Amino acid sequence: MPVPEFTQALTKNAEYLKPVAITLTHDPQDANDLLQETIFRALAHSDKYSIGTNLKAWLYIIMRNVFINDFRKRVKRNVIPDYSAEDLLFNSAQTATANTAISTIRIKEIQAAIAKLPGILKAPFVLYFQGFKYKEISNMLDEPLGTIKSRIHFARKLLRAQVERF
Repeated sequence: MPVPEFTQALTKNAEYLKPVAITLTHDPQDANDLLQETIFRALAHSDKYSIGTNLKAWLYIIMRNVFINDFRKRVKRNVIPDYSAEDLLFNSAQTATANTAISTIRIKEIQAAIAKLPGILKAPFVLYFQGFKYKEISNMLDEPLGTIKSRIHFARKLLRAQVERF
């Protein structure tokens, strides 16, 4: 197929590629980049296109392959090997022991922080901490579900501020 005819056919079918690019990337800017790369590769490999075959399907395949290759490159770039000391001790006979004194102190700090919570926040938080679901707490305290959720949220926020983390 001569280049001007191929370019014209490519331009007609490019509008069908945009929604597919958005579906794959979930980002308009990435979709534009994917569309541009697909058109570039289609033009670069126009000699491999067989006349009479479905151009739209050929372009979809190119787009899919470009997307998959880019995804694989990004995944490989984000992998950070962890050569920590734990790997060196993997097969050793050493065992770790828990420091119960620190755990006990930490539990006492948390209990003291819970005791300091305002009553309006403490009741729903304690029930939630005991394992009750939001709906059950709402029914027990006869409060709206949204109110219970926000009170538990604010209680967590206050506890985070009061209890130090190592």
